[in-house]
Amino acid sequence: MDESTTNKAVRILNEIMEYELAGVVRYTHYSLMIIGPNRIPLVEFMKRQAAESLAHAQSAGEILTGLEGHPSLRIASIAESHQHSVHAILQESFAHETKALDLYKELLAVVVDASVYLEEYARGMIGQEEQHTMELRKMLRDYSKES
Repeated sequence: MDESTTNKAVRILNEIMEYELAGVVRYTHYSLMIIGPNRIPLVEFMKRQAAESLAHAQSAGEILTGLEGHPSLRIASIAESHQHSVHAILQESFAHETKALDLYKELLAVVVDASVYLEEYARGMIGQEEQHTMELRKMLRDYSKES
């Protein structure tokens, strides 16, 4: 990869890392705030999402340092809506996953035809994020705003 492409990839990987770390905080918060009859399976789902966000941040950081980049110590901004119904939490989760999907697509656009490894990494992450948004869409179908 040329230097310009590497620099762009490092910038995006840092943004991904910061965003995924924010996901750890977001999903941990959600796991603590869920109430109601479906609490236990939803709490477990949110805990798995938090763990997966951490793994995604670590993967992005490993690639970032492999490209001789310096990983950020920041996390992305997390807005607190103070809306903790299951419906609101699932909607916010969907928005979060959609933004993550966009970041991986941005990375793919930068590395396409420049690095097979980074292309495959980005495509794999896009697939995972698409799966998450699909699952959240399914979950949202069954909740009313009153939940």
